[in-house]
Amino acid sequence: MTNERLRAAMTATGLTYEEAGERLGVDPKTVQRWVSTARPPYRRYRQQLAKILGKDEVYLWPGKANSVDRQADSELIALYPTRSSVPVETWSGLLSGAKEHIDILAYAASFLWDAIPDFTGLIKAAAERGVQVRMLFGDPDCEAVKVRGEEEGIGDALAGRCRLTWKYVEPIFDLECIEARVHTDTLYTTVVRVDEDLLANVHQLGVPAGAAPVLHLKRITGTGIHASYENVLERSWTRARPCKSQSPTDPPP
Repeated sequence: MTNERLRAAMTATGLTYEEAGERLGVDPKTVQRWVSTARPPYRRYRQQLAKILGKDEVYLWPGKANSVDRQADSELIALYPTRSSVPVETWSGLLSGAKEHIDILAYAASFLWDAIPDFTGLIKAAAERGVQVRMLFGDPDCEAVKVRGEEEGIGDALAGRCRLTWKYVEPIFDLECIEARVHTDTLYTTVVRVDEDLLANVHQLGVPAGAAPVLHLKRITGTGIHASYENVLERSWTRARPCKSQSPTDPPP
């Protein structure tokens, strides 16, 4: 099996087996075997050759990634080019199978109601079987929502979506096991966590969230990419203000 990445990198830079061998202090036939048999060299040679070729060591020899890289690979269940390409069955399957907790951090996340059949019913059913549900949605009047709307080119429409979301949530405010908080944070990612699974919808400047990528991650340990998004969720939850029995868009009694 040929190491095509290494072969292509050497071809692109014009580096011959003889030149590589001379610079690394090894026989040119050894370099040739690294390419033709995909046999990885010792780490010091991998590092030196990667530097010569201007490539990342993990790119040239993905099987020799360090433990952090292997964990990241293990955490990644799927990478979707857009949020709209995530199958509806993935969302509904996770929610209907939730056993311990469901957490949502977003500005409006109106796609949950638009795309998932009976989303409110799924959340209500989860809460009734003892799943702890936490929902964090944006304050429609905050600066962060205003800026995000402007960046997406939709102006006040995002604030309108936030208000609509709070209206959707209002009927289940008082259910046991459900908590809702309103946040004013600048969001770089929309996060939906269900037990050990987490979907991170990355925000991109000027791009609607539905057209931005989504990472589907599975918790492996208490560290890694999954944990970093969990930390974001917890940080925002701590900063947000409780919202119970009354939509934040309603006037106080």
